[in-house]
Amino acid sequence: MFMENNNKLYNILAYVGILWLVGLIAAKDEPDVKFHVNQGIVLTIAGFVAGILNIIPILGQILCLVICLVLFVFAIMGIVNAAKGEQKELPLIGKIKILK
Repeated sequence: MFMENNNKLYNILAYVGILWLVGLIAAKDEPDVKFHVNQGIVLTIAGFVAGILNIIPILGQILCLVICLVLFVFAIMGIVNAAKGEQKELPLIGKIKILK
């Protein structure tokens, strides 16, 4: 039960910025944690891409804002799924696999 609660916490933290590192370090061999950590890594990379777009005046800044809002919604979806104990891929970016 204790490990199960920790795994759920790691799953939720995976969607909060770079806190996916906690799950990656603490429970890297757990398939459920690995799934959510992968989703978190993809979200983080997408956020960096949005940040790079922000350098472009006006159009890039608008795109960055839109992408960041979408990523925020995806993060909330991921947190809800993790809290329910479900492994649902995020829309658009969920099929990308970083961790094997």
